[in-house]
Amino acid sequence: MEAKPESHKLIFEKEGVYLHTNAKRSNQDTTVPGFIRIVERDGEPAMEWSPVEEYARKAPAVFYTKKDGEEGEEETKFDPGYEPDWAVISTVKQQRRQEHPPVRETGQWGSFSLPLSELYSLRRARFSLGRNFLVLTTRGGDPLPPLHFNRGGARELLKAMQRYIRLAPSPMDGRLFLAYPHDSGALSQSFDELHLFDDTSADLVSRFIQDPYATTFGGFSKVTNFFRGALPHTHHESPLSNRSPQDAHCPHPADEEPGFELITCGAELGPRPEVKRGKPLDNWDQFLDPEGRVTDPQKVKELVFRGGIVPSLRREVWKFLLGFYPWNSTTKEREDILRGKTDEYFRMKVQWKSVSEEQEMRNSLFRGYRSLIERDVNRTDRHNSFFSGNENPGLVLLHDVLMTYCMYNFDLGYVQGMSDLLSPLLFVTQNEVESFWCLTGFMDLVHQNFEESQEAMKQQLLHLSILLRALDPELCDYLDSQDSGSLCFCFRWLLIWFKREFSFEDILSLWEVLWTRLPCENFHLLMACFILESQKEELIGSNHDFNSILKHINELTMKLDLQPILCGAEAIYLQLTHCKLPLKVQEVLGLRVPSSSSEESPDSEPKETDTLLTQSETRGKIMVCTTILHAM
Repeated sequence: MEAKPESHKLIFEKEGVYLHTNAKRSNQDTTVPGFIRIVERDGEPAMEWSPVEEYARKAPAVFYTKKDGEEGEEETKFDPGYEPDWAVISTVKQQRRQEHPPVRETGQWGSFSLPLSELYSLRRARFSLGRNFLVLTTRGGDPLPPLHFNRGGARELLKAMQRYIRLAPSPMDGRLFLAYPHDSGALSQSFDELHLFDDTSADLVSRFIQDPYATTFGGFSKVTNFFRGALPHTHHESPLSNRSPQDAHCPHPADEEPGFELITCGAELGPRPEVKRGKPLDNWDQFLDPEGRVTDPQKVKELVFRGGIVPSLRREVWKFLLGFYPWNSTTKEREDILRGKTDEYFRMKVQWKSVSEEQEMRNSLFRGYRSLIERDVNRTDRHNSFFSGNENPGLVLLHDVLMTYCMYNFDLGYVQGMSDLLSPLLFVTQNEVESFWCLTGFMDLVHQNFEESQEAMKQQLLHLSILLRALDPELCDYLDSQDSGSLCFCFRWLLIWFKREFSFEDILSLWEVLWTRLPCENFHLLMACFILESQKEELIGSNHDFNSILKHINELTMKLDLQPILCGAEAIYLQLTHCKLPLKVQEVLGLRVPSSSSEESPDSEPKETDTLLTQSETRGKIMVCTTILHAM
């Protein structure tokens, strides 16, 4: 029996639609001209893009290519073109999938055919480079390359699409629209009914576990976009409209492509105030009563946050900031605490010191901790005189304190990066016992950064993304377009609190500021926002792509000026606190405590996003820390 020929009906076609390949090379174009079409094949509508013939003949395969005769995806190499100090990974191998993705690869230059039933979302964006884009994401979490409408036609394309699907806007991101079938009840306000986290989309999490680098720097940013944007919306604006209600009667500018207006964040930001740093804390005795109690801990923290601490007082004040001494303890009580802590420390030290070689050979976990510590100690702050030289006693203390911490917290043990946290403590206290207990206090603040699941690091990156989008949605859109929207190039900043980004002396000043937990616990995220804002002109103006963004951020090491960054971060906080903010931003800034109750008031923001985030996280463990730290 002869096969029935495939029926084909052309619904819409537009020439001059460029595919942005994000494969920037000096000898290779990054945009490819082609045709965009809406077609019906056997009654199923699909969006198709294909390059013009002359490009298809001479251009190398870049996106959605397959090896001849093979069904799996072609293995690709990641070559950043440089060797960063904190290497992430040098080669990325994409796992072959057992099932075909919904996008059908049809040509050499990343031609694709996407059934509209598989379209999850589309984002419209305009960057300062002067180009308008549509960014499409499939229901499996696969982002398609951005499409640039050089000769217009975006409005007509969307009208053709809306014959088959409905596009619902996001309330928090005016550029993001979610796609639903016409005949579904998907536009209800319940995420459960939308099935946004079905078995298909769970594939993104499994791919993240199998290949954290490729997925994190690619599709994962699209998931965080969903968490920011896919909330119930009261204003059902059409993606075809690029104007606010106030501008409904205003004509379109003649030189502007309809459907691509740069929409600002929901927060109307006021002016950013000017902030100046204060003088450091230089008189400790004025805060002590006759028995040695600190009379006004909050005033001390405010002074430290405003100006830091003079070096001569750091050893004493740090022990309060890190919980070694209670603020209300007397001088006599502190003497007793020190004796008790000293005894406890050396009891733990004896435990690992007494492990024989035979016992260690039968304890692979203990042996692994020791090996990691010995390796890291030999390359931690060796430029500092306290740790320089081969026979330096400071190295011995660094090793012994870290080994003792393994006995104190054997579940966590030692993770690469912890030596970076200890070295400034040891340098300031010049004491093995005091540095150990200060380390335990520091780890109480950041221990989740080092846990194998990496849930805390993923949450911090998500919070950073929320803050940055509230401050500068244009920069976020640009990073999204370069597959850098996950902000994982900031991973090192957050993991060890900028230890590798500033000079050793600056780190002493920075950490004592952060230990005050003022003005909010996520002040380090505001610092990251200010740094990224300061690099916006370079990143966008120089048209940095994925590789060069990673390289540029890495090269900021030791080139950052701490005091202006502290002022800028505080100014951002004051700016944000004086405007009406989305609830998620308020939560990140500590201005609103997330409700633990499942019952929401009628005017509160729904918590389905939190539920979905939890569901996504439980499907797999984030292994980014291991891959990023392997070459420290």
